[in-house]
Amino acid sequence: MTEKVLVVGAGMAGLWTALALAPTGREVILLERDPGPPPGGPDAAFADWSRRGVGQLRHSHAFLARLRNLIRDEHPALLAELLAAGCRELTFEEGLTSVHRRTYAPKPVDVDLSILTSRRTTLELVIRAYVERLPGVTLRAETFVRELVIAPGGPPRVTGVRLEDGTELSGDLVVDAGGRTSDAVETLVAAGAQVATDTEPTGVLYFTRHYRLPPGAAEPPRGGPPSTGDLDYLKFGVFPGDNGCFSITLCLPEVEEELRRAIMAPETFDAICKALPGVAPWVAPERAHGVGRVHGMGDLQNRWHDLAPGGRAAVLGFFPVGDSHVRTNPLYGRGCSVAAVGATLLRQALQETTDPAERLVRYQAKVTAEIRPYYDVMRDSDRRGMARARQAMTPGYRPGLRQRLGKAFLEDGVTIAIRSDPDLLRAFLRGFHMLEHPQAWLKRPANLAKVLGYWARGRKANAAAYRPKAGPGRAEMLTMLGLPPDADLRRLEAA
Repeated sequence: MTEKVLVVGAGMAGLWTALALAPTGREVILLERDPGPPPGGPDAAFADWSRRGVGQLRHSHAFLARLRNLIRDEHPALLAELLAAGCRELTFEEGLTSVHRRTYAPKPVDVDLSILTSRRTTLELVIRAYVERLPGVTLRAETFVRELVIAPGGPPRVTGVRLEDGTELSGDLVVDAGGRTSDAVETLVAAGAQVATDTEPTGVLYFTRHYRLPPGAAEPPRGGPPSTGDLDYLKFGVFPGDNGCFSITLCLPEVEEELRRAIMAPETFDAICKALPGVAPWVAPERAHGVGRVHGMGDLQNRWHDLAPGGRAAVLGFFPVGDSHVRTNPLYGRGCSVAAVGATLLRQALQETTDPAERLVRYQAKVTAEIRPYYDVMRDSDRRGMARARQAMTPGYRPGLRQRLGKAFLEDGVTIAIRSDPDLLRAFLRGFHMLEHPQAWLKRPANLAKVLGYWARGRKANAAAYRPKAGPGRAEMLTMLGLPPDADLRRLEAA
């Protein structure tokens, strides 16, 4: 008998669940609270598509190589449709520095290290249209799921969902793809499910503005000051988009209250961009103009749900995918990739066994093995980032010897080695793009020896590999913006 799968949500996690499960012959029903896209193509979708359930819809997006390769290998027609709609592939070679190019020789692996980038609305528009054509898939828009239908027991079993109008839909499986605002797991815990959850703040807020190039204008040439960077009090990145569009995201520590209040004004956002040497060429008036307002996003949490603690299923018939299962700082750009990988792992677990409890145990084990290493690295990075943000606000702060050595190893060893040696860049990017454990490359003796060799050479010998200065210091930036640089420090000291 064909299994019926109810998928709550038709954002990226829901769409990827359909892409993963439709080829297995299951009946997949996507239940989406928001209306479908307006007619008119990518620009109309960006301007007018109302998605209350997707708070990050108009923030910067990129598909890492792991996700881009899944599309290429499992749905090549979809990749062709994305590119035809204006989505772009940024290749490994495009990211090389001038130092890399002295010794670079293409290798077959390079094609697996490409990023797919676009406005989120364009990505979702194209993927949604493709999914709706898949055999066995039905997408019901403007269908709000009010709650899960749960049969009590040890463990409880999810048998379907109840809609806003009271209608009950039954399903053999329910997939929660409701995203970061989903409360399905909390509902299950209240019903007796023994779910283990880790949660802690990322310590940052996220701000994005979109821009458009006028007809005939070109993007700034690569190779100058960095268009991405971390100044401790401010992280920034430029994201090329589709059809002559791009976005800029600025990420602030939560403790930067003065700056985060001011940054919502488009003129302040643009002023910050103009003060960053690698970003300023992108927002020059003759090159681009801002589109709409500044979009902010807060309440960013690192959260991990374990639905099979100790190897025992906490619930039957229910599987979370994407942000409803694992949430991380969106700054790392891994949310869509985690959703796609999770959906693929769910397919594997469902194909391996029909036992309801064993399915969840296997799914959770696969997610833990594949995704937990990235979660831990990102969470630890956020912890360090919060500490650095407070240090940046403290006049005269001087780090200890251990901290200085760690910083020197990263900045003068690891970073310089990656920016100099094409093979080390390849190795590093395999971890960054979720193609292998994120720290595996540096644990290989040959790679570590290379890094130590670059570090030992000293700054003078490595001078060509250092990035130009990414931007002004905190006090200089706040003074330029007319903000008091010590207000947040006084507030913290008073607290």
